[in-house]
Amino acid sequence: MPAHVPPVADERDGLLAYLAQQRRNLRVTAHGLTDHQARMTPTASGLSIGGLVKHAARCEAGWTDLILQRRRGPRRTADESDSAEFALTAEETLADVLEQYGAAARETDAVIAGIADLGRPVPVPQGLPWFPADVPNWSVRWVLLHLIEETSRHGGHADIIRESIDGATLFPLLAAAERWADPWFEPWRAPAG
Repeated sequence: MPAHVPPVADERDGLLAYLAQQRRNLRVTAHGLTDHQARMTPTASGLSIGGLVKHAARCEAGWTDLILQRRRGPRRTADESDSAEFALTAEETLADVLEQYGAAARETDAVIAGIADLGRPVPVPQGLPWFPADVPNWSVRWVLLHLIEETSRHGGHADIIRESIDGATLFPLLAAAERWADPWFEPWRAPAG
């Protein structure tokens, strides 16, 4: 059935399936938007759909890097602002950040497929205020659950932003983006003009 996670075989399959669903829901909030609309900040939060997708891509890539204990570029420091992380710059396009998000998702899925034990420890970075100083390790399982939580939270932000831009809501957007054969919602259509 469209919009639902299909049946899952085991814990790994379930975690990845629910993460994929939340990624899809976040991505679909961008369906049919122009770059200008993807940059719009129509709510009190100052967030944009393009900025949320960009953040989700960087966040997921960062967690995958943490699982693999690799470092690609500088890590964000405690005195850096969130504004650049959550903004689609004039040089970036919605298509660019959607591709980055797709690449991050494919890499996460491949990395998780190669890890036999989801209980494998993932060292907690030290010295940053958003990471607990008293927890030495998370597990790969915990990281996946956190990614589901993080993606869901930002998907909710994106839902509200999208509805503020043009009135579109999740199920009509999903029906349009996925071309549901028998939608129970009228699929979203771009406004005329």
